[in-house]
Amino acid sequence: MRSAATILHVDLDAFFAAVEQRDKPSLRGRPVVVGGVGGRGVVATASYEARAFGVHSAMSTREARARCPHAAYLSGRFEAYRESSRAVMAVLRRISPLVEPLSLDEAFVDLAAGDVPDLTLDGVTTVARRLKTELREATGGLCGSVGVGTSKLVAKIASDLEKPDGLVVVPPGTERDLLRPMRVGVIPGVGPATAERLRRVGVHTVADLERVSAEELVRLVGQAHGASLYRLARADDDRPVVAEREAKSVSVEGTYDTDLVDRRLLEGLVDRQAAQVTERLRRARLSGRTVTVKVRLHDFTTHTRASTLPAPTDSTRVVTRLARALLAEVDTSAGVRLLGVGVSGLADWIQEDLFELAENVDGLQDASDSRDSRDSEDSGDANVSENDHGAGGEEGSAPQDAAAALSALVRPRRWAPGSDVVHAAHGPGWVWGSGVGRVTVRFETAETGPGPVRTFRDDDPELSPLPRHPLPDQAVPDAP
Repeated sequence: MRSAATILHVDLDAFFAAVEQRDKPSLRGRPVVVGGVGGRGVVATASYEARAFGVHSAMSTREARARCPHAAYLSGRFEAYRESSRAVMAVLRRISPLVEPLSLDEAFVDLAAGDVPDLTLDGVTTVARRLKTELREATGGLCGSVGVGTSKLVAKIASDLEKPDGLVVVPPGTERDLLRPMRVGVIPGVGPATAERLRRVGVHTVADLERVSAEELVRLVGQAHGASLYRLARADDDRPVVAEREAKSVSVEGTYDTDLVDRRLLEGLVDRQAAQVTERLRRARLSGRTVTVKVRLHDFTTHTRASTLPAPTDSTRVVTRLARALLAEVDTSAGVRLLGVGVSGLADWIQEDLFELAENVDGLQDASDSRDSRDSEDSGDANVSENDHGAGGEEGSAPQDAAAALSALVRPRRWAPGSDVVHAAHGPGWVWGSGVGRVTVRFETAETGPGPVRTFRDDDPELSPLPRHPLPDQAVPDAP
Protein backbone atom coordinates (compact mmCIF):
# COMPACT_ATOMS: atom_id res chain seq x y z
CA MET A 1 0.00 0.00 0.00
CA ARG A 2 1.22 3.49 -0.81
CA SER A 3 1.60 6.08 1.90
CA ALA A 4 0.44 8.91 -0.39
CA ALA A 5 -2.61 9.28 -2.65
CA THR A 6 -0.77 9.03 -5.97
CA ILE A 7 -3.00 6.79 -8.11
CA LEU A 8 -5.59 8.64 -10.17
CA HIS A 9 -8.56 7.12 -11.95
CA VAL A 10 -10.48 9.05 -14.59
CA ASP A 11 -13.82 7.94 -16.04
CA LEU A 12 -15.52 9.91 -18.81
CA ASP A 13 -19.19 10.43 -17.91
CA ALA A 14 -21.74 8.63 -20.13
CA PHE A 15 -18.99 8.66 -22.74
CA PHE A 16 -20.66 7.42 -25.93
CA ALA A 17 -23.84 9.41 -25.29
CA ALA A 18 -21.81 12.51 -24.38
CA VAL A 19 -19.92 12.31 -27.68
CA GLU A 20 -23.25 12.09 -29.54
CA GLN A 21 -24.63 15.09 -27.65
CA ARG A 22 -21.45 17.05 -28.34
CA ASP A 23 -21.63 16.35 -32.08
CA LYS A 24 -25.43 16.62 -32.40
CA PRO A 25 -26.58 19.94 -30.90
CA SER A 26 -30.28 19.05 -31.12
CA LEU A 27 -29.67 16.19 -28.64
CA ARG A 28 -28.07 18.28 -25.92
CA GLY A 29 -30.13 18.07 -22.75
CA ARG A 30 -32.23 15.26 -24.21
CA PRO A 31 -32.26 11.54 -23.35
CA VAL A 32 -29.82 9.66 -25.60
CA VAL A 33 -29.28 5.90 -25.70
CA VAL A 34 -26.37 4.34 -27.62
CA GLY A 35 -26.12 0.65 -28.47
CA GLY A 36 -27.97 -1.97 -30.44
CA VAL A 37 -31.14 -0.47 -31.86
CA GLY A 38 -32.76 -3.74 -32.99
CA GLY A 39 -35.24 -5.89 -31.09
CA ARG A 40 -32.40 -7.71 -29.35
CA GLY A 41 -30.08 -4.77 -28.97
CA VAL A 42 -28.30 -3.98 -25.72
CA VAL A 43 -27.74 -0.52 -24.25
CA ALA A 44 -24.05 0.41 -24.22
CA THR A 45 -24.47 3.87 -22.72
CA ALA A 46 -27.36 6.05 -21.63
CA SER A 47 -27.08 9.79 -21.08
CA TYR A 48 -27.88 11.09 -17.63
CA GLU A 49 -31.17 12.41 -18.98
CA ALA A 50 -32.09 8.83 -19.99
CA ARG A 51 -30.82 7.39 -16.71
CA ALA A 52 -33.41 9.50 -14.89
CA PHE A 53 -36.01 7.19 -16.49
CA GLY A 54 -34.23 4.04 -15.27
CA VAL A 55 -32.29 3.28 -18.47
CA HIS A 56 -28.81 1.89 -17.87
CA SER A 57 -26.00 0.03 -19.62
CA ALA A 58 -26.51 -3.71 -20.26
CA MET A 59 -30.30 -3.24 -20.33
CA SER A 60 -32.10 -4.57 -23.40
CA THR A 61 -33.02 -1.86 -25.88
CA ARG A 62 -36.59 -3.16 -25.82
CA GLU A 63 -36.88 -2.41 -22.10
CA ALA A 64 -35.12 0.94 -22.53
CA ARG A 65 -37.68 1.97 -25.17
CA ALA A 66 -40.49 1.02 -22.81
CA ARG A 67 -39.03 3.15 -20.03
CA CYS A 68 -37.98 6.10 -22.16
CA PRO A 69 -39.78 6.05 -25.53
CA HIS A 70 -38.93 9.66 -26.32
CA ALA A 71 -35.14 9.15 -26.18
CA ALA A 72 -32.92 9.24 -29.26
CA TYR A 73 -31.74 5.67 -29.95
CA LEU A 74 -28.46 5.63 -31.87
CA SER A 75 -26.37 2.73 -33.13
CA GLY A 76 -23.10 4.47 -32.34
CA ARG A 77 -20.05 5.79 -34.19
CA PHE A 78 -17.06 3.87 -32.90
CA GLU A 79 -14.45 5.92 -34.75
CA ALA A 80 -15.74 9.13 -33.15
CA TYR A 81 -15.36 7.51 -29.74
CA ARG A 82 -11.86 6.30 -30.58
CA GLU A 83 -10.85 9.80 -31.67
CA SER A 84 -12.06 11.32 -28.40
CA SER A 85 -10.40 8.53 -26.45
CA ARG A 86 -7.07 9.21 -28.15
CA ALA A 87 -7.33 12.87 -27.13
CA VAL A 88 -8.03 11.84 -23.52
CA MET A 89 -5.11 9.42 -23.35
CA ALA A 90 -2.76 12.04 -24.83
CA VAL A 91 -3.67 14.45 -22.03
CA LEU A 92 -3.11 11.75 -19.40
CA ARG A 93 0.31 10.84 -20.80
CA ARG A 94 1.41 14.45 -20.41
CA ILE A 95 0.98 13.97 -16.66
CA SER A 96 2.71 10.61 -16.33
CA PRO A 97 4.29 7.95 -18.54
CA LEU A 98 2.41 5.30 -16.54
CA VAL A 99 -1.12 5.37 -17.94
CA GLU A 100 -3.16 2.16 -17.91
CA PRO A 101 -6.24 2.39 -20.15
CA LEU A 102 -9.09 0.16 -19.03
CA SER A 103 -11.36 1.00 -21.95
CA LEU A 104 -11.94 3.89 -24.32
CA ASP A 105 -13.34 6.04 -21.54
CA GLU A 106 -11.35 5.25 -18.40
CA ALA A 107 -7.77 4.85 -17.24
CA PHE A 108 -5.46 4.76 -14.25
CA VAL A 109 -2.56 7.22 -13.93
CA ASP A 110 0.44 6.83 -11.61
CA LEU A 111 1.14 10.38 -10.46
CA ALA A 112 4.28 9.31 -8.60
CA ALA A 113 5.87 8.25 -11.89
CA GLY A 114 5.19 11.60 -13.52
CA ASP A 115 6.47 15.14 -13.28
CA VAL A 116 4.23 16.12 -10.34
CA PRO A 117 6.30 18.21 -7.91
CA ASP A 118 3.79 18.21 -5.05
CA LEU A 119 2.30 14.85 -4.06
CA THR A 120 0.55 16.13 -0.95
CA LEU A 121 -3.27 16.04 -0.83
CA ASP A 122 -3.41 19.68 -1.91
CA GLY A 123 -0.94 19.03 -4.70
CA VAL A 124 -2.73 16.03 -6.23
CA THR A 125 -6.09 17.80 -5.86
CA THR A 126 -4.71 20.70 -7.90
CA VAL A 127 -3.44 18.27 -10.54
CA ALA A 128 -6.84 16.56 -10.71
CA ARG A 129 -8.73 19.86 -11.10
CA ARG A 130 -6.38 20.97 -13.87
CA LEU A 131 -6.76 17.59 -15.57
CA LYS A 132 -10.54 17.92 -15.69
CA THR A 133 -10.22 21.31 -17.38
CA GLU A 134 -7.68 20.00 -19.91
CA LEU A 135 -9.86 17.00 -20.75
CA ARG A 136 -12.83 19.26 -21.43
CA GLU A 137 -10.73 21.45 -23.71
CA ALA A 138 -9.11 18.52 -25.55
CA THR A 139 -12.41 16.74 -26.25
CA GLY A 140 -14.60 19.68 -27.14
CA GLY A 141 -16.58 19.73 -23.92
CA LEU A 142 -16.65 16.17 -22.54
CA CYS A 143 -16.42 15.89 -18.78
CA GLY A 144 -14.97 13.14 -16.63
CA SER A 145 -15.08 12.13 -13.00
CA VAL A 146 -11.77 11.72 -11.19
CA GLY A 147 -10.81 9.77 -8.09
CA VAL A 148 -7.42 9.80 -6.38
CA GLY A 149 -6.25 7.37 -3.70
CA THR A 150 -3.47 5.20 -2.38
CA SER A 151 -4.50 2.22 -4.58
CA LYS A 152 -6.34 1.32 -7.74
CA LEU A 153 -9.26 0.02 -5.71
CA VAL A 154 -9.77 3.25 -3.81
CA ALA A 155 -9.14 5.55 -6.81
CA LYS A 156 -11.68 3.73 -8.97
CA ILE A 157 -14.34 3.73 -6.25
CA ALA A 158 -13.67 7.41 -5.54
CA SER A 159 -14.20 8.40 -9.18
CA ASP A 160 -17.73 7.00 -9.00
CA LEU A 161 -18.82 8.78 -5.83
CA GLU A 162 -19.80 12.18 -7.21
CA LYS A 163 -20.73 11.49 -10.84
CA PRO A 164 -21.14 13.28 -13.17
CA ASP A 165 -18.17 15.66 -13.32
CA GLY A 166 -16.97 14.64 -9.86
CA LEU A 167 -13.65 14.88 -8.05
CA VAL A 168 -12.89 12.89 -4.89
CA VAL A 169 -9.46 12.60 -3.26
CA VAL A 170 -9.28 9.98 -0.46
CA PRO A 171 -6.75 10.87 2.26
CA PRO A 172 -4.34 8.08 3.24
CA GLY A 173 -5.52 6.20 6.30
CA THR A 174 -9.24 6.72 5.63
CA GLU A 175 -9.70 3.99 3.02
CA ARG A 176 -11.37 1.41 5.25
CA ASP A 177 -13.75 3.97 6.71
CA LEU A 178 -14.76 4.88 3.14
CA LEU A 179 -15.37 1.28 2.09
CA ARG A 180 -17.15 -0.19 5.12
CA PRO A 181 -20.66 1.26 4.55
CA MET A 182 -20.66 0.39 0.82
CA ARG A 183 -22.43 -2.53 -0.78
CA VAL A 184 -20.16 -5.51 -1.29
CA GLY A 185 -20.54 -5.20 -5.08
CA VAL A 186 -18.04 -2.30 -5.13
CA ILE A 187 -15.25 -4.81 -4.60
CA PRO A 188 -13.71 -5.97 -7.91
CA GLY A 189 -14.67 -9.54 -8.71
CA VAL A 190 -17.97 -9.44 -6.81
CA GLY A 191 -20.49 -9.97 -9.59
CA PRO A 192 -24.08 -11.18 -9.25
CA ALA A 193 -23.15 -14.81 -8.57
CA THR A 194 -20.55 -14.01 -5.89
CA ALA A 195 -22.82 -11.38 -4.33
CA GLU A 196 -25.58 -13.99 -4.03
CA ARG A 197 -23.24 -16.47 -2.33
CA LEU A 198 -22.21 -13.79 0.13
CA ARG A 199 -25.79 -12.68 0.73
CA ARG A 200 -26.71 -16.20 1.76
CA VAL A 201 -24.24 -15.98 4.64
CA GLY A 202 -25.36 -12.50 5.66
CA VAL A 203 -22.74 -10.42 3.86
CA HIS A 204 -24.25 -7.27 2.33
CA THR A 205 -21.70 -4.53 2.93
CA VAL A 206 -17.92 -4.30 2.89
CA ALA A 207 -18.04 -4.09 6.68
CA ASP A 208 -19.84 -7.44 6.71
CA LEU A 209 -17.22 -8.87 4.35
CA GLU A 210 -14.43 -7.61 6.57
CA ARG A 211 -15.76 -9.72 9.44
CA VAL A 212 -15.58 -12.96 7.41
CA SER A 213 -12.42 -14.99 7.94
CA ALA A 214 -10.07 -15.82 5.10
CA GLU A 215 -10.82 -19.53 5.54
CA GLU A 216 -14.57 -18.98 5.21
CA LEU A 217 -14.14 -16.86 2.09
CA VAL A 218 -11.99 -19.53 0.49
CA ARG A 219 -14.66 -22.09 1.29
CA LEU A 220 -17.36 -19.88 -0.24
CA VAL A 221 -15.72 -18.71 -3.46
CA GLY A 222 -12.46 -20.63 -3.90
CA GLN A 223 -8.81 -20.15 -3.02
CA ALA A 224 -7.71 -17.32 -5.31
CA HIS A 225 -10.98 -15.39 -5.27
CA GLY A 226 -11.42 -15.78 -1.52
CA ALA A 227 -7.89 -14.59 -0.75
CA SER A 228 -8.39 -11.58 -3.02
CA LEU A 229 -11.71 -10.61 -1.40
CA TYR A 230 -10.17 -10.88 2.05
CA ARG A 231 -7.46 -8.38 1.13
CA LEU A 232 -9.63 -5.97 -0.84
CA ALA A 233 -12.24 -5.79 1.94
CA ARG A 234 -9.43 -4.29 4.04
CA ALA A 235 -8.41 -1.86 1.26
CA ASP A 236 -5.24 -3.91 0.83
CA ASP A 237 -4.43 -3.42 -2.84
CA ASP A 238 -0.86 -3.11 -4.11
CA ARG A 239 -1.55 -3.59 -7.83
CA PRO A 240 0.74 -1.32 -9.89
CA VAL A 241 -0.33 0.88 -12.78
CA VAL A 242 0.80 -0.97 -15.91
CA ALA A 243 1.29 1.11 -19.04
CA GLU A 244 0.66 -1.70 -21.54
CA ARG A 245 -2.01 -4.33 -20.94
CA GLU A 246 -1.55 -7.50 -23.00
CA ALA A 247 -4.55 -8.84 -24.84
CA LYS A 248 -5.42 -12.31 -23.59
CA SER A 249 -7.74 -13.18 -26.46
CA VAL A 250 -9.18 -11.96 -29.74
CA SER A 251 -12.85 -12.66 -30.37
CA VAL A 252 -15.82 -11.76 -32.54
CA GLU A 253 -19.44 -12.43 -31.65
CA GLY A 254 -22.84 -11.47 -33.00
CA THR A 255 -26.37 -11.21 -31.60
CA TYR A 256 -29.14 -11.80 -34.14
CA ASP A 257 -32.64 -10.36 -34.42
CA THR A 258 -34.21 -13.75 -35.06
CA ASP A 259 -33.27 -17.20 -33.75
CA LEU A 260 -31.03 -18.97 -36.29
CA VAL A 261 -31.74 -22.63 -36.97
CA ASP A 262 -30.31 -23.35 -40.42
CA ARG A 263 -27.10 -25.29 -39.90
CA ARG A 264 -25.41 -24.09 -43.07
CA LEU A 265 -26.16 -20.50 -42.18
CA LEU A 266 -24.58 -20.98 -38.74
CA GLU A 267 -21.52 -22.56 -40.33
CA GLY A 268 -21.30 -19.61 -42.70
CA LEU A 269 -21.37 -17.19 -39.79
CA VAL A 270 -18.69 -19.17 -37.96
CA ASP A 271 -16.56 -19.12 -41.12
CA ARG A 272 -16.95 -15.36 -41.32
CA GLN A 273 -16.09 -14.81 -37.66
CA ALA A 274 -13.05 -17.09 -37.86
CA ALA A 275 -11.81 -15.06 -40.84
CA GLN A 276 -12.29 -11.79 -38.93
CA VAL A 277 -10.48 -13.11 -35.85
CA THR A 278 -7.48 -14.39 -37.80
CA GLU A 279 -7.29 -11.19 -39.82
CA ARG A 280 -7.05 -9.23 -36.57
CA LEU A 281 -4.43 -11.65 -35.26
CA ARG A 282 -2.31 -11.09 -38.35
CA ARG A 283 -2.69 -7.31 -38.11
CA ALA A 284 -1.47 -7.47 -34.51
CA ARG A 285 1.30 -9.94 -35.47
CA LEU A 286 -0.08 -12.48 -33.03
CA SER A 287 -1.13 -16.11 -33.10
CA GLY A 288 -3.06 -18.30 -30.69
CA ARG A 289 -3.41 -21.90 -29.55
CA THR A 290 -6.95 -22.15 -28.17
CA VAL A 291 -10.00 -21.77 -30.39
CA THR A 292 -13.34 -21.15 -28.65
CA VAL A 293 -16.89 -21.16 -29.97
CA LYS A 294 -19.65 -19.53 -27.91
CA VAL A 295 -23.32 -20.32 -28.61
CA ARG A 296 -26.26 -18.74 -26.79
CA LEU A 297 -29.56 -20.47 -27.46
CA HIS A 298 -33.09 -19.10 -27.60
CA ASP A 299 -33.58 -19.70 -23.85
CA PHE A 300 -30.34 -17.83 -22.96
CA THR A 301 -28.47 -21.04 -22.16
CA THR A 302 -24.85 -20.41 -23.14
CA HIS A 303 -22.60 -23.21 -24.43
CA THR A 304 -18.85 -22.74 -24.78
CA ARG A 305 -16.62 -25.22 -26.59
CA ALA A 306 -12.84 -24.83 -26.77
CA SER A 307 -9.99 -26.80 -28.26
CA THR A 308 -6.26 -26.26 -27.83
CA LEU A 309 -3.75 -26.80 -30.62
CA PRO A 310 -0.20 -28.06 -30.03
CA ALA A 311 1.23 -24.77 -31.34
CA PRO A 312 -0.10 -21.26 -32.07
CA THR A 313 -1.58 -20.30 -35.44
CA ASP A 314 -3.09 -17.38 -37.30
CA SER A 315 -4.33 -19.58 -40.16
CA THR A 316 -7.90 -18.85 -41.22
CA ARG A 317 -8.23 -22.37 -42.59
CA VAL A 318 -7.20 -24.02 -39.33
CA VAL A 319 -9.30 -21.79 -37.08
CA THR A 320 -12.32 -22.14 -39.37
CA ARG A 321 -12.19 -25.94 -39.50
CA LEU A 322 -11.72 -26.22 -35.77
CA ALA A 323 -14.50 -23.72 -35.04
CA ARG A 324 -16.88 -25.67 -37.28
CA ALA A 325 -16.01 -28.88 -35.46
CA LEU A 326 -16.70 -27.22 -32.10
CA LEU A 327 -20.02 -25.84 -33.35
CA ALA A 328 -21.04 -29.35 -34.36
CA GLU A 329 -20.82 -30.41 -30.70
CA VAL A 330 -23.70 -28.09 -29.74
CA ASP A 331 -27.36 -28.87 -30.43
CA THR A 332 -28.59 -25.72 -32.16
CA SER A 333 -31.90 -27.10 -33.41
CA ALA A 334 -33.92 -24.93 -31.00
CA GLY A 335 -32.45 -21.70 -32.38
CA VAL A 336 -29.34 -19.56 -31.79
CA ARG A 337 -29.48 -15.92 -30.72
CA LEU A 338 -25.72 -15.32 -30.23
CA LEU A 339 -22.69 -16.88 -31.89
CA GLY A 340 -19.02 -16.13 -31.38
CA VAL A 341 -15.51 -17.32 -32.23
CA GLY A 342 -12.39 -16.49 -30.25
CA VAL A 343 -8.70 -17.34 -30.12
CA SER A 344 -6.68 -17.21 -26.87
CA GLY A 345 -3.33 -18.45 -25.62
CA LEU A 346 -1.73 -15.69 -27.66
CA ALA A 347 1.87 -15.67 -28.82
CA ASP A 348 3.97 -13.58 -31.17
CA TRP A 349 5.26 -16.52 -33.22
CA ILE A 350 3.85 -19.22 -35.50
CA GLN A 351 5.08 -22.74 -36.24
CA GLU A 352 4.38 -22.58 -39.96
CA ASP A 353 5.27 -26.15 -40.96
CA LEU A 354 2.80 -27.74 -38.60
CA PHE A 355 -0.14 -26.05 -40.27
CA GLU A 356 1.10 -26.47 -43.80
CA LEU A 357 0.97 -30.22 -43.21
CA ALA A 358 -2.26 -30.33 -41.22
CA GLU A 359 -5.01 -31.22 -43.68
CA ASN A 360 -7.50 -32.35 -41.09
CA VAL A 361 -8.12 -30.40 -37.91
CA ASP A 362 -9.55 -33.52 -36.29
CA GLY A 363 -6.08 -35.00 -36.42
CA LEU A 364 -4.57 -32.20 -34.36
CA GLN A 365 -4.03 -32.67 -30.65
CA ASP A 366 -7.13 -31.47 -28.86
CA ALA A 367 -7.43 -30.61 -25.20
CA SER A 368 -10.49 -28.60 -24.43
CA ASP A 369 -12.65 -26.84 -21.95
CA SER A 370 -16.37 -27.51 -22.39
CA ARG A 371 -18.78 -25.46 -20.39
CA ASP A 372 -22.53 -24.90 -20.36
CA SER A 373 -24.00 -22.11 -18.31
CA ARG A 374 -27.19 -20.18 -17.91
CA ASP A 375 -25.70 -17.37 -15.82
CA SER A 376 -21.95 -17.03 -15.47
CA GLU A 377 -19.77 -14.11 -14.45
CA ASP A 378 -17.38 -12.55 -16.95
CA SER A 379 -13.85 -13.75 -16.31
CA GLY A 380 -12.42 -10.66 -17.99
CA ASP A 381 -10.07 -12.70 -20.16
CA ALA A 382 -11.29 -11.41 -23.49
CA ASN A 383 -10.16 -7.81 -23.61
CA VAL A 384 -10.01 -7.55 -27.39
CA SER A 385 -13.44 -8.17 -28.84
CA GLU A 386 -15.75 -7.07 -31.61
CA ASN A 387 -19.40 -7.81 -32.26
CA ASP A 388 -20.15 -8.62 -35.89
CA HIS A 389 -23.87 -7.79 -35.85
CA GLY A 390 -24.06 -5.17 -38.56
CA ALA A 391 -20.45 -5.63 -39.62
CA GLY A 392 -19.74 -5.64 -43.33
CA GLY A 393 -17.08 -7.36 -45.38
CA GLU A 394 -16.70 -10.44 -47.51
CA GLU A 395 -18.95 -13.42 -47.05
CA GLY A 396 -16.01 -15.79 -46.59
CA SER A 397 -16.81 -19.44 -47.31
CA ALA A 398 -20.52 -19.34 -46.46
CA PRO A 399 -22.44 -21.91 -48.50
CA GLN A 400 -23.78 -20.33 -51.66
CA ASP A 401 -27.43 -21.11 -50.96
CA ALA A 402 -27.12 -19.46 -47.52
CA ALA A 403 -25.32 -16.38 -48.82
CA ALA A 404 -28.44 -14.26 -49.15
CA ALA A 405 -29.59 -14.99 -45.61
CA LEU A 406 -26.10 -14.40 -44.28
CA SER A 407 -25.87 -11.05 -46.05
CA ALA A 408 -29.22 -9.97 -44.64
CA LEU A 409 -28.03 -10.71 -41.13
CA VAL A 410 -24.57 -9.20 -41.19
CA ARG A 411 -24.57 -6.50 -43.88
CA PRO A 412 -24.34 -3.02 -42.34
CA ARG A 413 -27.42 -0.83 -42.36
CA ARG A 414 -26.76 1.90 -44.88
CA TRP A 415 -28.76 4.47 -42.92
CA ALA A 416 -28.15 3.46 -39.30
CA PRO A 417 -29.63 5.84 -36.70
CA GLY A 418 -27.03 8.41 -35.66
CA SER A 419 -24.58 7.68 -38.48
CA ASP A 420 -22.89 10.54 -40.30
CA VAL A 421 -23.98 11.45 -43.82
CA VAL A 422 -23.37 14.21 -46.32
CA HIS A 423 -25.71 15.67 -48.94
CA ALA A 424 -24.41 17.36 -52.07
CA ALA A 425 -26.67 20.39 -51.54
CA HIS A 426 -27.30 20.49 -47.78
CA GLY A 427 -23.90 19.43 -46.45
CA PRO A 428 -23.12 17.22 -43.44
CA GLY A 429 -25.69 15.76 -41.09
CA TRP A 430 -26.77 12.58 -39.34
CA VAL A 431 -29.48 9.98 -39.80
CA TRP A 432 -32.56 10.70 -37.70
CA GLY A 433 -34.37 7.60 -38.92
CA SER A 434 -35.11 5.45 -41.96
CA GLY A 435 -37.61 2.98 -43.37
CA VAL A 436 -40.14 2.29 -46.17
CA GLY A 437 -37.73 3.64 -48.75
CA ARG A 438 -37.06 6.93 -46.97
CA VAL A 439 -34.26 8.34 -44.83
CA THR A 440 -34.64 11.37 -42.59
CA VAL A 441 -31.57 13.50 -41.90
CA ARG A 442 -30.91 16.32 -39.47
CA PHE A 443 -28.34 18.67 -40.96
CA GLU A 444 -26.13 19.90 -38.13
CA THR A 445 -22.65 19.53 -36.70
CA ALA A 446 -21.04 20.27 -33.37
CA GLU A 447 -20.18 23.76 -34.65
CA THR A 448 -23.44 24.75 -36.37
CA GLY A 449 -26.03 24.42 -33.64
CA PRO A 450 -29.39 22.62 -34.08
CA GLY A 451 -30.21 22.20 -37.76
CA PRO A 452 -33.17 21.45 -40.05
CA VAL A 453 -34.63 18.00 -40.70
CA ARG A 454 -35.28 16.76 -44.24
CA THR A 455 -36.45 13.47 -45.71
CA PHE A 456 -35.13 11.84 -48.91
CA ARG A 457 -35.55 8.66 -50.87
CA ASP A 458 -33.09 6.13 -49.47
CA ASP A 459 -31.47 5.82 -52.91
CA ASP A 460 -31.05 9.57 -53.41
CA PRO A 461 -27.77 9.86 -55.37
CA GLU A 462 -26.91 13.15 -53.64
CA LEU A 463 -26.96 11.59 -50.17
CA SER A 464 -23.98 9.51 -49.06
CA PRO A 465 -23.05 7.78 -45.80
CA LEU A 466 -19.67 8.68 -44.37
CA PRO A 467 -17.32 5.85 -43.34
CA ARG A 468 -18.80 4.23 -40.25
CA HIS A 469 -17.51 1.86 -37.58
CA PRO A 470 -20.57 0.69 -35.63
CA LEU A 471 -20.50 0.16 -31.89
CA PRO A 472 -20.48 -3.55 -31.01
CA ASP A 473 -23.88 -4.53 -29.59
CA GLN A 474 -22.26 -6.38 -26.67
CA ALA A 475 -19.91 -3.60 -25.60
CA VAL A 476 -20.85 -2.24 -22.18
CA PRO A 477 -17.98 0.08 -21.29
CA ASP A 478 -19.64 2.57 -18.98
CA ALA A 479 -20.22 2.25 -15.29
CA PRO A 480 -23.86 2.74 -14.27
